[in-house]
Amino acid sequence: MLDDAILIWKLRSGSKEAFRLIYEQYARDLLTLAASLLGCPAGAEDVVQDVFTQWVQAPGRFRRPGNLRAWLSTCVANRCRDLQRKDHSLRHTAVQSLEHRVNRQVDSPVRMVIQDEDIRRVSRALNTLPYEQRETLVLRVQGNLTFRQIARLQKVSPKTSQSRYHYGMDKLRCLLDEEVNA
Repeated sequence: MLDDAILIWKLRSGSKEAFRLIYEQYARDLLTLAASLLGCPAGAEDVVQDVFTQWVQAPGRFRRPGNLRAWLSTCVANRCRDLQRKDHSLRHTAVQSLEHRVNRQVDSPVRMVIQDEDIRRVSRALNTLPYEQRETLVLRVQGNLTFRQIARLQKVSPKTSQSRYHYGMDKLRCLLDEEVNA
């Protein structure tokens, strides 16, 4: 795989092949990220398409050398946040989005059913968290962003992003434990 810096340089030179390679490399993870933030796979596809469309129309937007994946994840998170502000009804379950992350290499139908139920449990619990905590968890776990990057995105201190992450994880554990013990 070509280095991101070379691909970006080729993209700025008008290479459609560079865009295709970048898209193939990052689209799946970005779809998972968007679907987890929105709880809606169809909306996630729109978000990722919007991010890539806006970027390819102005490839100079990514100016500084750095992590392209983190920059694209930030763009996706910002777009999701914009949609959340505009439409609060997007808080559907994130089951389908988490299914994209699950490796479907199962050795029996029973194991597949168990995995599906686990995904549903985590999705239901994740969707009950406050948006800021859910966003922090998803950006950290699925987006692989640092607390500093998350803080910059959320316009809070790194300590606040760490707190949101830890409180969110604690709530998630409690919710899952309650469901198991019920």
